Amino acid sequence: MNKLVETIIERNREKLIASLQESIRIPSVEGAAEEGAPFGRAVDEALRHALATAEGLGLSTTNMEGYVGCIEHGEGEEMLGVICHMDVVPEGTGWEHPPYGAEIEDGIMYGRGTLDDKGPAMAAIYALAAIKEAGIPLRRRVRVILGTNEETGWGCMDYYRKHGEAPTLAFTPDGEYPVVNSEKGILHTTFEKKFESRIRMKAGTRPNVVAGRTEAFLPVCECKVRAAVEKAGLDDFTFEINPAEGGTQLNVIGLDAHASTPELGRNSLQAAFAVIDLIGIEGEDGEMIARLHEAFGMGLHGEAMGLDVTDASGRLTLNPGVIDWDENGISALKIDVRHPISLSKEDVKAAETKALGMELVHEHAQHGLYVPADSELVSKLLAVYAERTGKYLPPLAIGGGTYARAFDNAVAFGCEIPGVPAPVHMPNEFISLDDLMFNAHMIADAILALAE
Repeated sequence: MNKLVETIIERNREKLIASLQESIRIPSVEGAAEEGAPFGRAVDEALRHALATAEGLGLSTTNMEGYVGCIEHGEGEEMLGVICHMDVVPEGTGWEHPPYGAEIEDGIMYGRGTLDDKGPAMAAIYALAAIKEAGIPLRRRVRVILGTNEETGWGCMDYYRKHGEAPTLAFTPDGEYPVVNSEKGILHTTFEKKFESRIRMKAGTRPNVVAGRTEAFLPVCECKVRAAVEKAGLDDFTFEINPAEGGTQLNVIGLDAHASTPELGRNSLQAAFAVIDLIGIEGEDGEMIARLHEAFGMGLHGEAMGLDVTDASGRLTLNPGVIDWDENGISALKIDVRHPISLSKEDVKAAETKALGMELVHEHAQHGLYVPADSELVSKLLAVYAERTGKYLPPLAIGGGTYARAFDNAVAFGCEIPGVPAPVHMPNEFISLDDLMFNAHMIADAILALAE
């Protein structure tokens, strides 16, 4: 801790809050690529806003063709990276506060990105600016690296690795305290099945989000749907049943959540499969529904596929996050799997393909990571957390995928606080203003511990 840095951060409290509100009000969900804005105009606007904020605080910045923004201070051959992202997942449903309103109520700011990851990014910018203003000499340069495609593909990090300087060591404030030094592998798969169908179904926004809403047209009478809903007994879900031309419209409402923590959500797509399977629809439609329900059930860990594996990096999670089903069959079924390091992605793909009987048409994988607890990076960050909180905690293993995977010698440090709800990818995402300031102080402490 450095008292002068702390004083400067506290003096800038209202500016930090206002900067975060401005950022939250930019709906930076990935959009159509434009010149200079590879992931859409809104994401580019959020990146430019963050860089302008840093420049206003006296920090030097670089915009790498709209893929990545860099904010730098200090000198030295070695470089400490602080890696954040400015893109967000779609808002989804179930909000009580405007998802891009940045409303503050009872000391809490609500909005998509407050915790993942605009809040931490702004905290990092203000932390580095305070260190610069305090005039503290550094032995390592510090670079805040702002990505723009973390939620959908990491094209930003692919670009940076080709055109930018790799940090000597790095942390990302996009995980949990005290330190995350182990992350499971991530596999996103997309399956399709072409056949003549009478079912229509749409669900989900992204594979890494628990599907909070599923809309399905079923070629059966309303009475059969109501009977199936009653028999299923899925009281944690809301079912909207309305007659439609030639059948019935069934909408299933669950709860969005991050796919790495599916137990915090309620997957409406799994519930829809369970209900529709009870109707007994004839033909290939019914066979497909039965197969999907058997493959997924209401489980969270790939139990029915034989994928429920646990090791030191954690327990496997499996989330069917998106489906597009029309008269030509299923054009896309997208699945998110967070698998322990001991289980290969080939094993996961083979089990999924066998269980679903569908064609695998696309995959995107990220390897897991592990940085030893006695390394300089992990040990110093653990000490930083302990000094500020008085709590000596061991490092964590998680299913979430952070930018730490993008570089060697990188881990996640915050910003989710033990015991504090963290509704990442959920409705009413929030951060308390006190926690925002706590994060700014913690990030400043981490920078000084690793670079002073």
